[in-house]
Parts: sequence; C-alpha cells; structure tokens
Amino acid sequence: MTQVLSTLLSHYRRHPGQLIMLLLGLWVASALWSGIQAINATARDSYARADALFATQLDQLERRDGAPLTRAEYHALRQAGLPVSPMLEGEVVSQDGTRLTLIGIDPLTLSGDNPFAQADTSAALNDFLTPPWQTRLAPDTLAALGIEREDASGATPTLAEGQQLPPLILSSALPPNTLIMDIAAAARLLESGNEITRMVAAPGALSEAAAGLTLTHATTLASPGQLTESFHLNLTALGLLAWVVGLFIVQAALGLALEQRLGMLRTLRVLGVSGRRLVVALSVELLLLGLIGAVAGIASGVWLARFLLPDVAATLASLYGAGVGQELNLPWHYWVGGLAVSLGGLLLAGIGVLWRAARLNMLELGQMQAWRRGYRRQLTLMSISGALALSIALALYAWLRFQPPGDGLVAGFGLIAALLLASALWLPPLLALLLKGLAYLARRRPLIHWAMADMQLQLPRLSLAMMALLIALATNLGVGSMVGGFRLTFLEWLDQRLVAPLYLNAPSEQYAEIDAWLADRPEVSERLLTRRSEAALQAATTPEGSRSIGSPIELYGITPGESLTPHWPLLATLQSRSSAWAAFSEGAIFINEQLATAENLSPGDQLTLSAPGANETLAIAAIYPDYGNPSRQVLMASPQLAARFDAPPSSMGLVLSDNADVDALRAALGERFDLGSDALSDQREIKRIATEIFERTFTITRALNGLTLAVAALALFASLLTQARSRRQQLAPLWALGVPRAQLAQLNLAQLGGTALVTGLLAVPLGIAITWGLVAIINVAAFGWRLPLYLFPWEMAVTLATAVGVALLAAALPTLRFWRASPRALLAEEANQ
Repeated sequence: MTQVLSTLLSHYRRHPGQLIMLLLGLWVASALWSGIQAINATARDSYARADALFATQLDQLERRDGAPLTRAEYHALRQAGLPVSPMLEGEVVSQDGTRLTLIGIDPLTLSGDNPFAQADTSAALNDFLTPPWQTRLAPDTLAALGIEREDASGATPTLAEGQQLPPLILSSALPPNTLIMDIAAAARLLESGNEITRMVAAPGALSEAAAGLTLTHATTLASPGQLTESFHLNLTALGLLAWVVGLFIVQAALGLALEQRLGMLRTLRVLGVSGRRLVVALSVELLLLGLIGAVAGIASGVWLARFLLPDVAATLASLYGAGVGQELNLPWHYWVGGLAVSLGGLLLAGIGVLWRAARLNMLELGQMQAWRRGYRRQLTLMSISGALALSIALALYAWLRFQPPGDGLVAGFGLIAALLLASALWLPPLLALLLKGLAYLARRRPLIHWAMADMQLQLPRLSLAMMALLIALATNLGVGSMVGGFRLTFLEWLDQRLVAPLYLNAPSEQYAEIDAWLADRPEVSERLLTRRSEAALQAATTPEGSRSIGSPIELYGITPGESLTPHWPLLATLQSRSSAWAAFSEGAIFINEQLATAENLSPGDQLTLSAPGANETLAIAAIYPDYGNPSRQVLMASPQLAARFDAPPSSMGLVLSDNADVDALRAALGERFDLGSDALSDQREIKRIATEIFERTFTITRALNGLTLAVAALALFASLLTQARSRRQQLAPLWALGVPRAQLAQLNLAQLGGTALVTGLLAVPLGIAITWGLVAIINVAAFGWRLPLYLFPWEMAVTLATAVGVALLAAALPTLRFWRASPRALLAEEANQ
C-alpha cells in the first residue's frame, strides 16, 4: 500500500500546478467557511454572556417620562415591600478611547438566581461590597484597558478622565466591554449622586408598576441573539457559498489529475493491485491532502475572522446594540467542526471521481475519451436534477405566499439556494445545446465548426468552473444590488425624515420653556416637537374580526407641520396622502411597516393601546417605512400623544428662516437654558454619522462577496491552466495543417471568452431574481420591512466584464506559451497525438 500511495503521489511531482490548485481549493473553501464560523461563534458567545446579564432575565422598572430614578424612590418601594433592586448604568472611556459600559449593582437585593448576585465565598462578597471594592470584567475587555491577562488580577487601571477603577477581577461569564461593580463604587465613578438608572426584580415578582413607572417583563425583551439571527444566517449563507465554489476547484483538479493518471492506474492494475486497494489508496491520498488543506484553511480562517471582527462588531453594535468582543473566543467544537466540514467537502468533491475510477473497465483505462463517453447521460441527469431543484424553489415560494408576513426566513434562503442550484445544473446542458446549434450553423466553415466541436470536447472539464462562476456572479450581482438599493433608499429616507436643519436634545422638563422662548425668535420659523412613550398593544380590529395581541409597543409623536408632512414617506393610506395627514392631526395613527408586517395590518384597521391611566382605540390612517428599526412603532401627533398617554418630550427639530445665524442661535440657547455644546445637533452631522454606520454595516458583506467572486474566478483560472498542455496538443495539428498561430490564438480566446460571456449573460437575470428574493422575502422575514428593488446597469456591465476578463486572462497564458513554442516542439506535440 505504501508503494502504491507513493506511486500515486508521484504524479504531483510532475504536475505541481495541479497539487497547488487542489490544495488552494481546499484552503480557500475551508478558510472562508471557518472564518465566518469563527465570527459567528465569537458573536454568539458574546450574546450568551449578554443574556446572562440583567437585560433579558429580570423585570425592569423605569420612569415613564424617561428621567432617572432616585435612591429615595427605591427606598420607598423597598419599604412598601416590593422585591426590587437598584441598578446604575453609564459609560466610561478607557485610555485608548474605547467606551465601556459600567453597571453598578447591589448583590444583596439582586435576584438570587442571577449569577452576579452570587459569590464564591463570603470574603469575596465582602471585598465586592466594601472599599476599595472590585471591578468584574471579561478577559476580552482587558485589551481596551491596556492590561495583559497575567497582570490583570488586582490591577487598578486609570480611565481617560483620570479616574481609577477598583481592583480588577476576571469573570469569563461577562459580556465584552462591560464593567460590573458595587453600586456605590459606580456612583462615585459616574458622579451620579442620588440617581439610579432602573430598578430590577425577579421575573414575575411584580404584577404591576407603581405610579409613574413602567414595568417591562423579562419575556418581552428581545435578546441580541434573537435580533441578530438573520445577520448570522446571511453570513453563514455567504460562507457556504464560498465553500461550495471552492469545492468546484477541488472537483476540477481531482478530475483532471485522475484522468491524466489513467495510464498509471492501468499499469498498477496490470502489476496486480486490486481495484479495491487502488480506491483505498486514492482515498488515503485524498485524506492526506485534505488534512493539509483543512489545517491551512482553518488557520487562515482564524486570521480572516480576526481581520473582519472589528467591522462585524461595529455592524452589530450599530444595527442591534449588541456588544461583541474584539477577541476570538472559539469553543473546541469549532475546530472539530471546521475539520469535519473541510474533509466532508473533500469527500463530496472526490466521491464521484472515486466511483468512476472503481467502475471503469480495465481495457478502457488508457483511453482519454473514457471520461467523456458518459457525459451525455450526465447532462440528462443534470437537466432532471435542475428541474427538480426548480420545482423545490416554486414549492417554497407557493408555501411562503400562504405564511404570515415576516415568517419563513430559512425557507426564503432555501428558495434562493434551490434557484441557484437549478441554474447551475442547467448551465452545462444549455451550453452543450448552444454549442451543438452553433456547430450546425457553422458546418460549412471548417475552422469555426472545429472550434465548436472542440468546445464540446472541453465542456466536461469546464462545466464545473462555469457553474461556480455563474453562482458567484449571480450572488455578487444580487447582494451588490441589494446593498446598493438599501444605500439609496436609506439616504433618501434620511433626507425625508431629517427635514429640520437643527435638532435640539434637552431635559424633558425644559421643553415647555424652550418652546415658548423659541416662539419669539424670528430666525425660527417652525418647531417640530417629538415625544416618546411606551404602551401595550392589547388588540387589533380588522375586517376579519378582533384579536388579542398583548405585546409592548413604542409610541412616537411628531409635529405634523408644513415642513414635515410633504416629505414624510408613506407606503399605504386608506384614501389619499392629504386625507391621511388630516386624520392623523385629529387623532388617527400611523404604524411602521414592521408592525404592519408582523400583525398583518392595513390602513382602516384599529388598534387598542393601553398604558397606566390610558386605554385608547385608535384607527390606522397610514403605514410608513421605518428602515433599520427592529421595533414595532405607532406614530401619533405630538399633541395627541401628550394628551392621551402623557408622553414626555424627547427632541425638537428647528426649521430656520432664510439667512438665520445658526451659531448665534446655538449660543443663545446654551446661555439661556444652560445647555451643553452637544444639545443642538446639525442635520448634516446626523446624516454623516448615520451614513458612516451604514457603510461600516455592510463592510463584511462586501468583503465576503468580493472573496467569493475571487474564488470563482480562481476556479475558472485553475481549470484552464490545468488543461493548458492538452490544449496545445489540440492546437498543434491545426498549426501543422497550415492555420496561422495568430488565428489559432484568436480562436482560442474567442472560445473561452464567448463561453464566459454566455455564463455572465445568464448570471444577470439570475442575479435580479436573487435581489428580488433578498428584498422581498429575506429582508421582510428578517427585519419586517421591504426594500424597493433597484437595478444597477453599471454593476451588470462590470459583472459581464469580470466574467469575460477572467476567461480571457486564463486563456491568454496557455495561448502565449503556444505562441512562443518552437516549431519543433509543436511538431512533437502533433506526433504524440
């Protein structure tokens, strides 16, 4: 067996390019897949640690007006017998500028089931409660403080403002960038005085909130893991696509290597090596190569994850408010799973080759056409399989049509995957049919007829690479169009929503006085006051009847002024836009698309909302887009929201008259009401920050999309390079018959460039279908809102140019070698035919 294996491996000494392409395919497929899984594993570990924190496991009490609670209010509730615990939350900045969440707790009153209310010993609890106190933090937070892990225990790092943290104690259960300490120590660092952020209680311990407070039950709080599941599913889908495309390279390299070793296999069989032992030896060879490629791929995947993790963390923080550590935290099953996926993919790519090698007739082992004789039957099977995949896609689409809006995320990805699979399987039969038709049309032009017949002969080798190119081009086009459409929609939406040049953020109790003062300012033409509150959505009344819901809802109030109403976007109204705004001013409500999708609501339906001291049934006048908001929201006119739900002011937009002096207004506001420099925000600054968040959000998608396209181009490049010698053997007889080299070179480039152009043209409608699936199915199921479908002709042109350019580049190198070959070498090639 050792001798047989050594003989098989000797092939790669003579053909190192095939070995490089084989290992490269394994490496790329494993690297992209394992890199994405490393990011997902780290993020989910952060979510699990965040879920262990207070936000998703404890009921919360907060003031309805959004103002901070006080220790006196906490003491009053405790004296009344309510089992509440105080919590103080704020932000501190480390020396390197990292913002850290600081949470102060009272472990003596915190729920005993919470891990932070427990201590290993009474001495440890005493150290936590008494000066100099303790700071508990996760190990991956140490980097932000500039401390090595071995020096962490007992260290007292200094913050950016010169404050010193209590001695550090590591706790791996904490989420990243979070500091936990006793509430007294937190109050000293945050300089909060008698204020506390919220009060918490064990789930179910409180039946209702005290006067002036809102109670949010733990079961109604969405955890970061729930909110981000669609994001990680999208990453996994991209990683799986890259894995599949990388396996195409492996499949092409294995097929060509086995074909070129047919003579060697015949010799081994003649020398007495049984077919079973030969297949075992080939399997061992695959295992050895797979281990090398998988280990290299996993190592590269970890590096890729480290490179992309900061952008992913920024994305998750900006979209969902979910904190993700900047250091990889990989469990043992990540390494085992990565190795299993890599080796499993290699087995999947090589099983067909092993099967055909085991079933080949010994007398046919030396014939180069043995692989091609069954290709017609293979095309038939591919056509049938493609029809089956398309049937699955149509069945999933029909099933999704009857599902509640917002459901079917996995089914939506399944639909797109089935559509991609059907298109890839149908590509080789379609190319074969096209070549056959062109060969018939060119039957009176011998050279062109030969070129079509030659492409038919090359099709078995090129089909896998072309399938990979089709999938990657279509996916690149689909995801690129979705991201580009989101960008245009998002920027247009910002322009519509941010109509006021300035936005004021002040303490809620000052807005009445500020509003009266601004009314006398000539440079302010309109004041757009906003309010925020919360309520419970008790029931919805539709033409089909009334149904109970019982879920929390956001209430948002706007001032329907002359500057705002013409620009505020509406998706659906009961009659007209003007009638919707008229009803809105009189007390009707607008709902965002997320709520309309989740509860299948339409204009004309009614909602019953309840809050402490209020119970209202309101008619829906319109539905509006609310891109990027994960929450369900009800929009009301600010005066109506204040009157019905006692909602406090939250901000105010200032529409200025022409030639208004913004700097003078800012200075006058600050001096009159003792406001900070950041109380008045410029519209342009808000748009700049929002746009930066958006661009950072899709960095990871663009990077993986580009890498996938690069892998597909590599697959085509590898397939053409590995058969460069056989191409020269096929072109040499034509040169010997008198066809000029220049004409042969042009013919070779036209063959491959034309095939890639056809593949690119087929990728365009497939990419449009993927874009539609992403914006109409995936986005609705994941986020509850639908994006408009945008198409970008320039991106389509770039897609076609990429396909043709890669094919021409891959064909140019063998053509150049043919051009430079001496006549003696070409005659030798012809003699070997």
